[in-house]
Amino acid sequence: MSSTEREKEISVRIDETDRKILSELQTDAGRSLDEIAKAVGSSKTPVWNRIRKMREAGIIGPPTVVPDAEALGFEATFFVLIRTSEHEADWQRRFLAALQARPEVQEAHRLAGDIDYILKVRVKNARAYDVFYQALISEVRVYNVTALLSMEELKSTRALPL
Repeated sequence: MSSTEREKEISVRIDETDRKILSELQTDAGRSLDEIAKAVGSSKTPVWNRIRKMREAGIIGPPTVVPDAEALGFEATFFVLIRTSEHEADWQRRFLAALQARPEVQEAHRLAGDIDYILKVRVKNARAYDVFYQALISEVRVYNVTALLSMEELKSTRALPL
């Protein structure tokens, strides 16, 4: 995000009605404007104007669909802890490119502490994870990789506590 985009974001202030609209959209963005307006105690046009203002400010991203991973056969979630002894710009660029090229990487975070990176990797099974792992380590050198298989997802949300 550019500094101009950040400045634009900061200049937009959201109020309690905006927060209610955001909460409703986080629950189900596929509902009609009439339904959202009724839920927040407003009418359709002001709600649409507020949503448009928040989209333009970068507060709301593009609408997406959240598919059911297990229904589509992606039954395994691995949390991959990566330690590296390489921290130069070229290695980081190649590592980022490798992550961006792999759709099975749902999240990637650079960490403070003993672990350098953590990835959330969604695949069909352990064999598919191994294919992912072999491809990753063939592209970038890592010092240590630990893969943790999630046995059960207890909670998953992208909703913010507004």
